Amino acid sequence: MNKKIIILAMAALLGGCATGSHMELSNDGLTVHQLTFQNAQSFNRIEKQAAHDVASITLYQQYEYQVGIGDVLNIIVYDHPELTTPAGSYRSAADSGNVVHSDGNIFYPYIGKVKVEGLTVSQIREDISTRLAKYIEQPQVDVSVAAYRSQKVYITGEVAKPNQLPITNVPLTLLDAINQTGGITEDANWNRVTITRGDKVIPLSLRDLMQNGVTSNNYLLQAKDIVHVPLNDNQKVYVLGEVIKPSVVTLGRDEMSLTQAIGTVGGVNELSSDATGIFVIRHSDNPEIIADVYQLDITNATNLIVGNQFKLQPQDIVYVTAAPIARWNRVMSNLLPSIAGFNQLTEGAHRVKNW
Repeated sequence: MNKKIIILAMAALLGGCATGSHMELSNDGLTVHQLTFQNAQSFNRIEKQAAHDVASITLYQQYEYQVGIGDVLNIIVYDHPELTTPAGSYRSAADSGNVVHSDGNIFYPYIGKVKVEGLTVSQIREDISTRLAKYIEQPQVDVSVAAYRSQKVYITGEVAKPNQLPITNVPLTLLDAINQTGGITEDANWNRVTITRGDKVIPLSLRDLMQNGVTSNNYLLQAKDIVHVPLNDNQKVYVLGEVIKPSVVTLGRDEMSLTQAIGTVGGVNELSSDATGIFVIRHSDNPEIIADVYQLDITNATNLIVGNQFKLQPQDIVYVTAAPIARWNRVMSNLLPSIAGFNQLTEGAHRVKNW
């Protein structure tokens, strides 16, 4: 969050609390919401997911691998060993198969060049069978991919083993890719995973996928996709004011409520805090508003349940205000040294004058 925003928000917040136990809605760039049983959950973040089109599910169900440049094909013509890809006892099909050349073709006996790039093995089988029929009666042809080398996806960031993974005849989903690279690390921000596809960046939440069953986030990956799992270094909230241990709290993989955050820093200071003045300052997406402010009144301890329903977001500022008498004592303690010094100076001047 921008420092200017924090300073302005804090100034407005403290100013609003200076004369009363709660804040009033003002025109100073803040929108204030009183947290209640009825509305606490409505303020929780709903992850902004990329629109999941129905076509994605259809693509998964109808998926067929399309051969690309660099792939190796294994071609068998039954009862015709002279046309079958030769493979010795020490040579794999990948070593002895038909490599797809840079022009997207392979060369095959009798029929010459065969265009295979962008075709499925079924389409290639049909083409070769049709063309061989001029030389062989009812040829029985089988085509398979011996080595997948043309298409890859890239998994980067906070996974155990960042790597590139081949696109094969088995559909590769986001969850498959994460698992094949060892899973996410402890420092991963699994709420802000992205898939870069060409000039488009698709944001999504692994937590919603893995914990909440939002299967629409389990994208079918395509060639050249870049999956990035970022670090959770900005997944922090700031708990300040009249609490036992004001500090920065790191949000883990799971959500943290307002009540949990206060408990993490030892709770509110019962002697100096204002139970009506627990505030959460949150950067607003509205450019006309500096921040959204949420107020929790725990004069009634049961309202801690309300705080437990309200989930914090990264960069939130939790501020517990001081009770009015505590604020007065602090003001006085700051003023007294100045007043005392002024009195001493005045008395000294008076003595000199009298002397």
